[in-house]
Amino acid sequence: MNISYFTDLNDIKKIRTVGKLSAEVLEFIQCYVKPGISTGKLNNICNNYIINKQHALSASLGYQGFPKSVCISVNDVVCHGIPSNKKKLKFGDILNIDVAIVKDGFYGDTSKMFYVGTPNILAKRLCDITQKSLYLAICIIKPGVRLRELGKVIQKFVEAEKFSIVREYCGHGIGRSFHEDPQVLHYDTDDNGIVLKSGMVFTIEPMVNAGKCHVHVMKDGWTVKTKDHSLSAQYEHTVLVTECGCEIITLRSDEKYNEIFNHRILL
Repeated sequence: MNISYFTDLNDIKKIRTVGKLSAEVLEFIQCYVKPGISTGKLNNICNNYIINKQHALSASLGYQGFPKSVCISVNDVVCHGIPSNKKKLKFGDILNIDVAIVKDGFYGDTSKMFYVGTPNILAKRLCDITQKSLYLAICIIKPGVRLRELGKVIQKFVEAEKFSIVREYCGHGIGRSFHEDPQVLHYDTDDNGIVLKSGMVFTIEPMVNAGKCHVHVMKDGWTVKTKDHSLSAQYEHTVLVTECGCEIITLRSDEKYNEIFNHRILL
């Protein structure tokens, strides 16, 4: 297993820059998420912003043949939803927009849930629990912690709320490549003895289903849906392990460190 550790300040600066750009796309697209707009239109707006305003490139476009610049996953789509001009948002929908950017040889990756109008109680609760599970994992990151502890914290919290964790997809190392070692699993399982060290950069991106954890891939080879047609939610951040904790590389302006770390009280 070849895990990258970043100690060069210039490299870390570039990682911070691309992470900030990734987060800014999610901030920018918020006002466009309304009933009637197509996911294809949202994709085009994101792509134009990345290219023309940020002077960067989508890391998703063309990755292993993926045809669009962002992933947009609506309601029972777990991940890798392909934006389409035919798919129009309806009031009450929930959706995940997953943004990955490459600039100056480094990658950033982040996602969040959006509401189309007002979600129902179950959808809102699912999104809240998913985001909290991500924050809980972030709260325990520091050198010396076993990697599997992140998944253990996420699984314990999510299952206590009677939701389920998707097993087939995971977080990952990131830096000079889109996907690197290690795999960051969101449930308690063998981690090959990996211990967190300062300089590691990786994503945490729990996918949580309102029903059972089982999923299936659609005929397009990308779109992943829940088998029981239940709702699914996902939040993702890229983090850098520091000497005393971690830095959230993709922190958005609507998030504050003190509010995130207040989630320690749930541990």
